[in-house]
Amino acid sequence: MALIENLIQEGWLKTERIIEAFQKIKRADFLPKEIKDLAEINEALPIGKDQTISQPLVVAFMLELLCGGPDADGRGPDSCVGKKILDVGFGSGWTSSLLAEIVGIKGKVIAIEIVPDIAQFGKSNISKYNFIEKGIVQCFFSDGSKGYEKEAPFDKILASASADYLPSSWKEQLKTGGRIVAPIGNSIWVFDKIEENKFKEREYPGFVFVPLIKK
Repeated sequence: MALIENLIQEGWLKTERIIEAFQKIKRADFLPKEIKDLAEINEALPIGKDQTISQPLVVAFMLELLCGGPDADGRGPDSCVGKKILDVGFGSGWTSSLLAEIVGIKGKVIAIEIVPDIAQFGKSNISKYNFIEKGIVQCFFSDGSKGYEKEAPFDKILASASADYLPSSWKEQLKTGGRIVAPIGNSIWVFDKIEENKFKEREYPGFVFVPLIKK
């Protein structure tokens, strides 16, 4: 747990509910067995098929942006509790499971992954925490760049792979007052939907992600 303590001390983890999720959802449970002993390393790690499990610092930063601060309409620090979240590129399943723990039993996480072997790997990892059985997480093999119209609208959208631009489908499938946290190029962006076609944007440069795969 030294990794989590370091993330707290360095200011990456701030919100109690997010910290509790990191403490409960063990990163080692989402790694291939041959590298489970590297779970406490604050680095992105390979999970196969040119995909990675994200660096813990980056996951903490993005979840704090998504769930730790106020929404566009000023809701407080538990802004993800009970909400419906689209998780694009769920990969190992770690981020989806963290989100599931944060949203709680009344929330829902729609997890999208386009790489078949990785989708199966991630789904089996999420099942270790019974989130799928409880109905909190639903996993779909699909093109995340198109969002997931069947479950829209979403309160929040999180992406773990970098696009060249923000897909219009994500904008359309987000509720007014909702928030998108997504990598574009080498920056993490926050998009708050103020009105139907109006977004407030913030950029945090200096990050590296695997590219968003499209069909």
